Amino acid sequence: MALDIGKKRTGVAETDAMQIIAQAVETIATAELIPYLEKRLREETYEAFVLGEPKDLKGGDTHNSSRVREIAAVLKKKFPALPVHMADERFSSRMAMQRLVEQGVKKGKRREKGSLDAESAAIILEGYLQSR
Repeated sequence: MALDIGKKRTGVAETDAMQIIAQAVETIATAELIPYLEKRLREETYEAFVLGEPKDLKGGDTHNSSRVREIAAVLKKKFPALPVHMADERFSSRMAMQRLVEQGVKKGKRREKGSLDAESAAIILEGYLQSR
C-alpha cells in the first residue's frame, strides 16, 4: 500500500498480488489515517507501506518532510509486522495531473485534489515497484 501524505489529505494506492500494477484507491483525511489503516488491515493483507518522501528539487527536505517522517514512525510502532519504505515523490503530482488529462478526466474533476492525491500515490507505488 502506498500513501501520498499531505497536511489535509492522503492519497492511497495498492498493487495487485503479482506487484505489477499500481492502482489509485481513494483519498482520505490525513487526520483519519490510522483508523483507516486499522480497518483496511483487518480486511486485507499487505506486505508493506510505501510512503512518498517529499524532497525539493535539490533533494533536501520540504515543509512536509517532518510530517511524513512522524507518520512513518507511527506506522512502524503501530504496525510492526509491516515494513515502511520511503520513495521519492518529486514530480508525482505533476505526473498524476498529466495522467488524468491523458485518461480524459474532465477539468472540473481534475481540480478536485482527492483525485490527484490518489493518483500520485499510484505513481509513487509504481516507482517503488520498478526500483526493486
